[in-house]
Amino acid sequence: MWVVPETEIAGLMTPEAAFDAVEAVFASMAKGDARNFPVVREAIGYEDALYGFKGGFDKAALNLGLKAGGYWPNNQKHGLINHQSTVFLFDPDTGRLAAAVGGNLLTALRTAAASAVSIRHLAPRGAKVLGMIGAGHQSAFQMRAAARLGGFEKVIGWNPHPEMLTRLAETAADLDLPFEAVELDRLGADADVIISITSAFSPLLMDGHVTGRTHIAAMGTDTRGKQELDPALVGRARLFTDEVAQSVSIGEFQHAAAQKAISESDVIAIGRVIIGDHEGRGDAEVTIFDGTGVGLQDLAVAGSVVQRAIEAGIAIDVPI
Repeated sequence: MWVVPETEIAGLMTPEAAFDAVEAVFASMAKGDARNFPVVREAIGYEDALYGFKGGFDKAALNLGLKAGGYWPNNQKHGLINHQSTVFLFDPDTGRLAAAVGGNLLTALRTAAASAVSIRHLAPRGAKVLGMIGAGHQSAFQMRAAARLGGFEKVIGWNPHPEMLTRLAETAADLDLPFEAVELDRLGADADVIISITSAFSPLLMDGHVTGRTHIAAMGTDTRGKQELDPALVGRARLFTDEVAQSVSIGEFQHAAAQKAISESDVIAIGRVIIGDHEGRGDAEVTIFDGTGVGLQDLAVAGSVVQRAIEAGIAIDVPI
């Protein structure tokens, strides 16, 4: 069994490699070569933690496994980030454990890569202004991944706690992009692309906020009850996601689906756009990508990092 510690991930997995891995696995899903297994996600009744498993099998890349971990909201007292996870890969030929990989940074990179994939394929042509909703740990990864696609000339941002906006301002400065803190109505009117990455349980971005041709990457909702967008906004947009069934059950689209504003058939797997099976944005004024986070994304980036670690002589070979 190969072990790749969390401390080695930053030197092995680049945002560009994460983008390529996630785009490829979305394509495999659309072709029917990869599938996710049902998600297990439960409150454990201790430390307010949510714990679960996301797994799947990508026949094209021969990645089989799961990510185990979750959200520990009190981890600051331990000097740790709130999201903690490990990815386990298994040999699809034998079922034996093949690798254990630190999953914290990989989760951040694959989540940012997913929104970047959606922006590349769905953003309106000539997008110049990037809007950020949320200024938590993940927000910097999201902004950096989006900026690597090129074309953005300005970042505007909003956060429920304005004192945290310094993270967005500092990240934008590192990217040589001007940053401005704005209210949500201004953000929805001015931004060509909007990334929302919060832990909200009620809508933040309302239908009336968003005007003009816009792409929204809704990346914060991955649990029943969470919500970032007004269902009326979802109801008038062209909808895309990583996995359709998950988006209407635990993703951002769960609320519009519950209100019968949309049906499952209205939601398009982004992999179909990647492989040329769907036109994508077309003439839609607003597109939304619901990034629910699927196990196959974790397996894709973990499989890539294991190969890089072996080639670099960093992976630890542990007999089992």
